[in-house]
Amino acid sequence: MADMETETPTPMPEEEEPLFSNLDLFLFTLIIGLFIYWFMSRKKPDPIPEFKKLETASTPTTRDTSFIEKMKKTGKNVIVFYGSQTGTAEEFANRLSKDAQRYGMKGMAADPEEYEMAELSRLGEIENSLAIFCMATYGEGDPTDNAQDLYDWLQENDDEDFSGLNYTVFGLGNKTYEHYNAMGKYVDKRLEELGAKRIFDLGLGDDDGNVEEDFISWREQFWPAVCEHFGVEPLGDDSSIRQYELKEYPDINASKVYTGEIGRLKSFEVQKPPFDSKNPFLASVTVNRRLNKAGDRHLMHLELDITGSKIRYESGDHVAVFPTNDTALVNKLGKILEVDLDVVISLNNLDDESNKKHPFPCPTTYRTALTHYLDITHPPRTNVLYEMAQYASDPKDQENMRKMASSSPEGKALYQNWVLDASRNILAILEDMPSLRPPIDHLCELLPRLQARYYSIASSSKVHPNSIHICAVVVEYKTKTGRTNKGVATTWLKNKQITDNGHKSTVPMFIRKSQFRLPFKATNPVIMIGPGTGIAPFMGFIQERAWLKEQAKEVGETVMFFGCRHKNEDYLYQEELEEAEKTGVLTQLNVAFSRDQEHKVYVQHLLKKSKEHLWKLIHTNNAHIYICGDARNMARDVQTAFYEIAEEMGGMTRTQSTDYVKKLMAKGRYSQDVWS
Repeated sequence: MADMETETPTPMPEEEEPLFSNLDLFLFTLIIGLFIYWFMSRKKPDPIPEFKKLETASTPTTRDTSFIEKMKKTGKNVIVFYGSQTGTAEEFANRLSKDAQRYGMKGMAADPEEYEMAELSRLGEIENSLAIFCMATYGEGDPTDNAQDLYDWLQENDDEDFSGLNYTVFGLGNKTYEHYNAMGKYVDKRLEELGAKRIFDLGLGDDDGNVEEDFISWREQFWPAVCEHFGVEPLGDDSSIRQYELKEYPDINASKVYTGEIGRLKSFEVQKPPFDSKNPFLASVTVNRRLNKAGDRHLMHLELDITGSKIRYESGDHVAVFPTNDTALVNKLGKILEVDLDVVISLNNLDDESNKKHPFPCPTTYRTALTHYLDITHPPRTNVLYEMAQYASDPKDQENMRKMASSSPEGKALYQNWVLDASRNILAILEDMPSLRPPIDHLCELLPRLQARYYSIASSSKVHPNSIHICAVVVEYKTKTGRTNKGVATTWLKNKQITDNGHKSTVPMFIRKSQFRLPFKATNPVIMIGPGTGIAPFMGFIQERAWLKEQAKEVGETVMFFGCRHKNEDYLYQEELEEAEKTGVLTQLNVAFSRDQEHKVYVQHLLKKSKEHLWKLIHTNNAHIYICGDARNMARDVQTAFYEIAEEMGGMTRTQSTDYVKKLMAKGRYSQDVWS
């Protein structure tokens, strides 16, 4: 054992008495605890002032969304709500709100998305009040984006009392679609159900015919009905009513001038998500190639890079792009009107209370307005001709312009022949009518906004998460006057090279969600019918079905019906389609070359040839049918082919087969993505 060191014990000092006893410490802790409890209890009411502050801060927002308060404040008694996707319904709403002034009334156009629609029940508080609804129908009977909340609200509220509401509805639709003017009809019927008083019949505008003529005819009868109902009389003042006043900025800082942005100033320089119709993303063009091997037409495939944008899309969605007008057309307009296009201007609303301060982003230059913001290529509507007539120095020109804006049979025929059939845009009208030289600021006030163009996405986000593909045909045609008219968006897209003077070409874009979706169950068979550029969404569908197969998922039959004019000219995506058939992604590829033989063959003829197989897929295997392309002829003929297949294979009458197909539509098993 190791030796243990021996210690000498050190004596302990005498223990001192502690300053506080245990009892003292306990009492001290208790007192502190009670004080804290009292203090915390006393502070509880303090948040009340904070709550009041929050309530006060929200008041302006509530006031802003109250169209009743705004109407009372500004002495208005007519409100015109619009549900608009392409701008036409908004344009009609603005015209009706301006009309009211000619009858001693005061009107305002309103976007239902910006206001609290429950206030409709309060409109009776305003004397001689009237609500007009200009409602467009989008796609297959859907409300437009800005009218979705109004539609939902009308559906969900059964206990509203609209007995004090006077109303009328003008609908905008297209007869080639299955659900013609569905939104206008719904709003008209629903308001009546809720007790509102219809003061004039529902108007139906058909864009497949002449929606402008339909609107003018309805409007000519509508205002006399308003006069009779409210006991007012027209003031007899047909002079032009300006909505905006011009202001020029000779010395403005360039950083404050809009250069083509849709919403926020400098939004194209500093991009911030989320991206939508008011804040588009600038996507770089990474591919721009011609699809067809020959022929006069130019069919193209573009790919847009959305890396870093946080944009998400699904197969079947639409991509919207904001095009710009041809520089040559803009320059010609400036030259013929003898103006400096680079003057910085602002058009300011004369109504200070209006939510719409300018007709387009201001301040900007005339050049930017005519290039990015105004539609200068479509034939102008009759209200533009009417307002412009005062600037024609030749009395005969004045007379003809006013005649074309009237509802007389002679005037309608003249407008149809001289403007529409001849496809005269505003430049062509100015060229062919030398006495007409309107001030450019008034012209900019009257021309409609240049709208975004929508394309079915030709890719799948499962395969291309950072890329969006577009398939389109370039529009170009000769008019009766010998001019060559070109499609705004397709010509602009065609010219989008991958690099432009060392810079990447970009396209302002956003995504519009669609109901055109692959079945939730991948095992469901799909039947796709898409001639021409109608093949676009199906390229996405095929890519997605291939991806599912690669994930070892069970995938149902995938059948494709494609059609084009000539196999050696415009067989779009031939290599991709044949490869998909070869690998079994497409279980059946049927192609109709309409002009490669004496008798024309279309997709509907191929459908009839495969009737046994199709009937089994539809009736037994729960197949989903998809149609994309022309609404006027193809979609209707394809639908008729399915009626006939149901009759022949299912032993049905035409009435029964029609009901059968309509039930497929109701179940979401017969979907259309069509245009006219």
